[in-house]
Amino acid sequence: MAQPLSRDAVIDLQSQLQGAVTACTERCLYHSAKWAAELLNSFPEFEQDEQDNDNDSSMSGDTNIRSPQIDRAASVSNLSRREAQLEARERHEYLLAQSYFNCREFDRCAAVFLPNVIPNGSTPSTPSKTKLKQSPKGKSRLHTGKDAKKQNTLSQKSLFLALYAKYMSGEKLKNEESEMILGPHDGGVAVNKELVGISHTLEDWFSQHADAADNQGWLEYLYGVVLAKGKNEEDAKRWLIKSIHSYAYNWGAWQELANLIASAEELTRIAKELPENLITYIFHIYTCQELYIANDHIHKELDQIQTYFPRNAFLKTQRALLWYHVKDFGRAETIFSDLLTSDPHRIDSLDHYSNILFVMNASSKLAFLAQLASRTDKFRPETCCVVGNYYSLKSEHEKAVMYFRRALTLDRTFLSAWTLMGHEYLEMKNTHAAIEAYRRAVDANRRDYRAWYGLGQTYELLEMYAYALWYYQRAAALRSHDPKMWQAVGACFARVDRLPNAVKAYKRALAVACYFDAGPGGSGVSPGGVFGSELLGQQTPSRAGAMDPEILYEIALLYERMRDLGEAAAYMELTLAQEEGPPDAAAAASATAGAEGEGEDAGAGQGVGVTATTSKARMWLVRWESSRGGFVRAMRLANELCQDGVEVEDAKALIRDIRARIEKNREDAGESSDVDRKFGREMVA
Repeated sequence: MAQPLSRDAVIDLQSQLQGAVTACTERCLYHSAKWAAELLNSFPEFEQDEQDNDNDSSMSGDTNIRSPQIDRAASVSNLSRREAQLEARERHEYLLAQSYFNCREFDRCAAVFLPNVIPNGSTPSTPSKTKLKQSPKGKSRLHTGKDAKKQNTLSQKSLFLALYAKYMSGEKLKNEESEMILGPHDGGVAVNKELVGISHTLEDWFSQHADAADNQGWLEYLYGVVLAKGKNEEDAKRWLIKSIHSYAYNWGAWQELANLIASAEELTRIAKELPENLITYIFHIYTCQELYIANDHIHKELDQIQTYFPRNAFLKTQRALLWYHVKDFGRAETIFSDLLTSDPHRIDSLDHYSNILFVMNASSKLAFLAQLASRTDKFRPETCCVVGNYYSLKSEHEKAVMYFRRALTLDRTFLSAWTLMGHEYLEMKNTHAAIEAYRRAVDANRRDYRAWYGLGQTYELLEMYAYALWYYQRAAALRSHDPKMWQAVGACFARVDRLPNAVKAYKRALAVACYFDAGPGGSGVSPGGVFGSELLGQQTPSRAGAMDPEILYEIALLYERMRDLGEAAAYMELTLAQEEGPPDAAAAASATAGAEGEGEDAGAGQGVGVTATTSKARMWLVRWESSRGGFVRAMRLANELCQDGVEVEDAKALIRDIRARIEKNREDAGESSDVDRKFGREMVA
């Protein structure tokens, strides 16, 4: 992958991509065609200039100007002589069907090649589970008698378009029959009624062409989509992989396969079954991004791919989303901003950009983005989510919900809108609607940790901690490198009095936070490291500086509830140590700053400073030291509390109490010495 492509390889890849654009466009797979076309126009400038020079030189020697040739063989895969003859015979009908599809007259499009389709109204509501040829009635029967023979004489290209039109017709009817979003009758159970018929038709076709060597991959792709819609995911993966092996440049097949992969382990297993080509590497990057896997290896893969396609907006978007998943919002925002500057009319993934601006509280940029997207296309789900985020940032939650509903009216499978609408309902304390929105998001994509986390938050708000714990655990399993997930798990364990489990969860959060904050090659605490009183004796500067005082304080309180005061005190000491950071690092930073003449930045990055949490830990330590007779340190900590400006009155009361106890101890010590002296004199006499 690191080697640059040769000139012949570049020409061959461009030919394949040209063919993919043509093939996908002919089959009305417009998103896949757009993806291939963008990739085709993303080659480095010098390669594009060389090709233009070759075309100019070839045209200069010929008086008849000819357009650049497109390799028609690349637009289809395994096109046999019989298929070519069938396509030539059906050419006029195909153009008619294609025009109907483009006008969204899907039933008319299908009827061009399968004219005797039984209307949906005459079919029973419950589909038959028997084979197609054994079911003379029912909607699973897509054709009868004469049509069965015609199906066998159709080219794969025409059969795909007819069945794909039926699929789109079913999707259109499903959306029309659906109730209002989260309305009283919206159960989210509407189904595509054409799936059974399409499935049986394809099963019959595959059974009759089981040994055919000229399968092009398009029917396999459609069958995989139908199986995935029917929740038959394992078979769907198998057929999508078959489609990819037959034709690797249909990006829609790769996307459908990525949607079915639930874990990194599954991705590793499936990667062994895929062909080795450039598209496979892009698929791996895309799927890792969808699984929230963002490590150095993925970035290096993306670097290598971008050497071949440096101007591709899709690859740049994947880079931005990788930074977004690790909460590096600055880098992600910079990439999205550059994309918006280079292509201001591009709407794809703008909902993610609006999420980043929302988190960064960049209201002016978000307002500009909402205006720009609305001016480009106000009826795109991405645009509605951008506007909804803008109103959410302004705390106009009712308007935000209205726009998220509008996005879902345009596309009920648009994941971001379900999750964001759940967030808005949670802000409005409408827990019932929030739960339903989050459940719909999970149904659309079970890998969305935000929806699982939102469900946990909602049930925690309802004080149903056992339910909240289960949902938080699902979120933590998907987002295991996020300390926020483990903190939520630990808090719920503490709520249900499972204190040892709560301690383990908080320690996991601490380990994850330290490990990922250290960055690549850093020395953060590993998940198998030491904690508590053990860590006090051997902490390194980098470790002590990387700890989160909030997590340390919660662990200390849990140990206090478990009556392990020694370990609780150790964690309170660690919490307090985060104010200034490690002394060695502080001294080194001061020396460096002094040498460079930047004294005002000497304290940067050394510690968190005085916070409410560290002040609480100092208060706890004052009481702890006072209870065991360490009055000198207790007095020093209490005086520091007065200087912190946090809970000053309580600190003053503690100082008075400590002084009183010191005086009492002195008086007791004085009385005992007098008795000893008197007792000694009597003994001498």
